[in-house]
Amino acid sequence: MNSEEVSIPADGSVIVGDLVIPAQAAGVVLFAHGSGSSRHSPRNRAVAATLRQAGLGTLLLDLLTEPEERVDAVTGQHRFDIGLLGRRLVSAVDWLGDRPATAELPLGLFGASTGAAAALVAAAERPGRVRSVVSRGGRPDLAGEVLSRVRSPVLLIVGGADREVLRLNQEAAEHLRVPHGLHVVPGATHLFAEPGALEAVADAACQWFLRPGHGEERHRNPP
Repeated sequence: MNSEEVSIPADGSVIVGDLVIPAQAAGVVLFAHGSGSSRHSPRNRAVAATLRQAGLGTLLLDLLTEPEERVDAVTGQHRFDIGLLGRRLVSAVDWLGDRPATAELPLGLFGASTGAAAALVAAAERPGRVRSVVSRGGRPDLAGEVLSRVRSPVLLIVGGADREVLRLNQEAAEHLRVPHGLHVVPGATHLFAEPGALEAVADAACQWFLRPGHGEERHRNPP
C-alpha cells in the first residue's frame, strides 16, 4: 500500500495529509492529531497501521499549516482553538466525500488529545457522513455543548493512570446522546507508552470502526 500526500483546501488555507486506501477497503478513518503533535506522530501511525491491516483506509492529517505550527510551538494559541480545528476537519470530511475513491466508503474519525474535540465537532456538523468516532487520550470536554449534538457512536479510550483526563472523559460521556463507550486501558498513562498499551488502543479502535450496525445507529434520535 502506497501513501499519497494530499493537499486539502480548508478554511482559507491548505492543509496536508497522508492518505492510504487498501484494495477493497471496508472504510476510511480520518485522523486528527492532538496539541503539539503532527501527522507524523508515531502513536497515530501505529494505530493507523493496525487499521489498514484490518482493511480500513487512513488519512493522517495536519490540521494546522506549517507557519501556524511554528507559531503554535511558541505560543500554543492554535492547539486549543477547537472551532478552527473543527472547521478544518469538516473540510477534510467533505474532501473525502468528493473524492471518487473514498466517497462511498464508511467514514470514521480518530482524534487524539485536542483533536478528539475537533473530531466531535466535525461529527456533529456532518451527521450523515461520519459513521463513528474514536478518541484516544482525548479532551472531548473541549467540545462543550456540541457533545449533545453528535449523532455518531463514540468510543472514548483513556489510560487508567491518566486520572484527570479519565475524569474529564467520564464527565463528557454524560452529555453524549448516542451509543458510546468508555474503554479504560489499565495502567496506561496519557501517551500510552507502557508495553501493550498502544496495541490495546489500536485493537479497541479497530473493533469500534468495524462494529456492525453503526451505520444505522448514527441516524437514531437521541433519548
